[in-house]
Amino acid sequence: MPTAIAVTSADLVLPAPDRHTPGAAVLRPPGEADLEGALAETTALLERHGHLVALVPPWLPPATVRRLHTVRAILETDRIALLDIDLPPLGTAVLARQLRQLTVSDFSPGVLASAARLLSHYIYAGAVLGSVAKLDRIPVGLKAHARSWSPSAQFAVLAHPQPHLARIGAAAAPAHGGVLPPGPAFATHLTFARGQLASDWVTAELAPAWKVQGVMENPLPADSARWWATPKLVEFAAAIPDVSVLYQLVASVRREQCRWCGFELIGDRCGFCAAPIAAPPPEDGAAPRARAATGS
Repeated sequence: MPTAIAVTSADLVLPAPDRHTPGAAVLRPPGEADLEGALAETTALLERHGHLVALVPPWLPPATVRRLHTVRAILETDRIALLDIDLPPLGTAVLARQLRQLTVSDFSPGVLASAARLLSHYIYAGAVLGSVAKLDRIPVGLKAHARSWSPSAQFAVLAHPQPHLARIGAAAAPAHGGVLPPGPAFATHLTFARGQLASDWVTAELAPAWKVQGVMENPLPADSARWWATPKLVEFAAAIPDVSVLYQLVASVRREQCRWCGFELIGDRCGFCAAPIAAPPPEDGAAPRARAATGS
């Protein structure tokens, strides 16, 4: 069986894009399962899949994060990767779907885990918001704060990969004036989810401007309103949909071996033990001796 990809709530499991893509495991939080139950569920996943890769975004409740680390510590296993990925909720769900797509490839668990950081750079995640008065995820200017008090105000916000904020609607500047967030320069599909905001801007304006190849609507993740600091939103995430393109992207990166746990990886950090690929620089006078010893 392929490596298991895990998330922490069922609303982060998006529909599979094809019949080959497996589902995701849902690691229940402390309020839904006791420690004994969590240990049993995780053990069963490891027995069935061999390895477990779980996305652990920083916006999770601290008790949920502690539970995940506790389970891994008690099981004393190096086959669980807990990945700190800082994306909004819908972007996190999209990344989990991409990893699920790649589990049927020939990538080793170590490469698959470390690929999450690489793939996250190619996800454009944002939202249309009815207010940015309480938003603290990206810089918000005083004018935007003041305009948030208008009942008809709407803002286009891009949180990742680069922050962008602009007012949209009848009172906003034309699209060529910077209202539209800068989009990806590669082929994407757009996933969006509606909160308590009546707006078709994502499908009517953003999707054509970004020249997306497809649009899919999904239910809004429960944590989205808290992440964006308002329930009046429409969240969106554009990402590479083609598994062959994802495969080529990951396969093109040089592979290394983790010097700590031995897993194969790409990038500069192991997804399973978080050890950096390069050893820490020598201290003070040790540097010349180290260079001489390596012949460099």
